[in-house]
Amino acid sequence: MIIGIPKELTAEETRIPVIPASVRRFTDQGAEVLIESGAGAAIKIDDQEYTDAGATIVTDRNELIGKSDILLRLRKPSVDEVKLMKKGAIHISFLDPFNENELVDAFAEAGVTSISMEMIPRTTRAQKMDALSSQASLAGYAMVLLASERLDKILPMMMTPAGTISPSRVFIIGAGVAGLQAIATAKRLGARVDAFDTRPVVKEQVESLGGKFVEIDLGDTGQTSGGYANALTEEQQKLQLEGQKKVCAQSDIVITTAQLFGRPAPTVVTKDMLEAMKPGSVVVDLAVESGGNVEGSVPGEEVEISGVRVIGMKNMPGRVAINASEMYSANLHNLVLEYWDKESKSFQLDMEDDILQGCIITHDGELVNEMIKNVRAK
Repeated sequence: MIIGIPKELTAEETRIPVIPASVRRFTDQGAEVLIESGAGAAIKIDDQEYTDAGATIVTDRNELIGKSDILLRLRKPSVDEVKLMKKGAIHISFLDPFNENELVDAFAEAGVTSISMEMIPRTTRAQKMDALSSQASLAGYAMVLLASERLDKILPMMMTPAGTISPSRVFIIGAGVAGLQAIATAKRLGARVDAFDTRPVVKEQVESLGGKFVEIDLGDTGQTSGGYANALTEEQQKLQLEGQKKVCAQSDIVITTAQLFGRPAPTVVTKDMLEAMKPGSVVVDLAVESGGNVEGSVPGEEVEISGVRVIGMKNMPGRVAINASEMYSANLHNLVLEYWDKESKSFQLDMEDDILQGCIITHDGELVNEMIKNVRAK
């Protein structure tokens, strides 16, 4: 079986999908690996390192895409590239299948089995393949460092001959994977950390990392079976915003990580809340690419609103691209090797497998993912 790894072409992408160590794991299992020349350049990995791992370097991108039985990448392909894939090929990457109807239809029309990395179920067995969590963890870390660099204050308490400097206050909204890592990072840097999540079940996790859980009575909220927050009612949203406004007003840094799986991100910081914050404060919006948590945040830009610096940087994991690439590469090779048959030296599609049922979007010329089918039917 031929595994093809094309170069990432998105200008703002600093990560790569597969590192040489993962290539070696594929070739050790008998796979033939084709790598587009320059695929590792973003993190200073040259072609020779891939060759040493057993891969073949290819300069013709279209040839690589057309010959591969499995295509591994980070970003979604263009519709034109899907047309180059051979019928029966397997394509694995982030796909944003809830919003990319044309791309999903193109996969089905081409007879390509498409696997979406953001649809990997959050189960114990799938944990080693969970790219959303691995990237979110790094994003949480990077957000705190970015915010602390932009803030005109230090984070820790400091005793000086001129007196004591009080610690900065950091408020983190959303205590999922990214939020918890942000809490841990801010605490290690010496900040006073408050955190809120609509799921009361995460209170113990927040406190175990040294953060203070902000209590806002929203009534019944809960979470989905996959561990994601449920959407709030209009009345619950109002109560949440009122409670958060008081904490934002006292905070030097606010970090938002609230996202709803398959839906636009909710607004959790309004302009009214920004107006209540101290001039010079910093807000970082992790969800800016999926609708934004902060009213007025702009994808890829830093803007000032009522004296508050609002940061909407894209691709936050890409700020620590080496580690992000290593983790994503491990997620990919764990997924492929989970279903690799050593005797036939091939990837075995088990359509009854619970992990594959969750993440396969198209197969054998059809849209097969039940979640995506249900969303389209509405």
